[in-house]
Amino acid sequence: MEFSQELIKGTVVPVILKLLSEQERYGYEIMKLVNERTDNAFVWKEGTLYPWLHRLEGEGLITSEWIASPEGRQRKYYRITRRGLAMLKTRTAEWTAFSRAVNVLLFGPAPA
Repeated sequence: MEFSQELIKGTVVPVILKLLSEQERYGYEIMKLVNERTDNAFVWKEGTLYPWLHRLEGEGLITSEWIASPEGRQRKYYRITRRGLAMLKTRTAEWTAFSRAVNVLLFGPAPA
């Protein structure tokens, strides 16, 4: 199933922050993980990811550093900041409450 861009847009920030809270990563690695972990339900491309990485870096939620890979090629690695961790906590709580409310509206209240 292909998801609407509006739905995907609402998940990009918490997903990036979550993946970077696990460890520092470079852009292609983030795209690959998103695609793999969602069994290709989300198919992120460079045009989806990189503008968000730049925005998050501008907001101080992540930082980046160019590091030589084992193959000798330079890769830009991103890591989450303390401010980013706080935002991840906020966005995770927000997502949990939001998805619970939408589920109740779409499927009715959970049985007691």
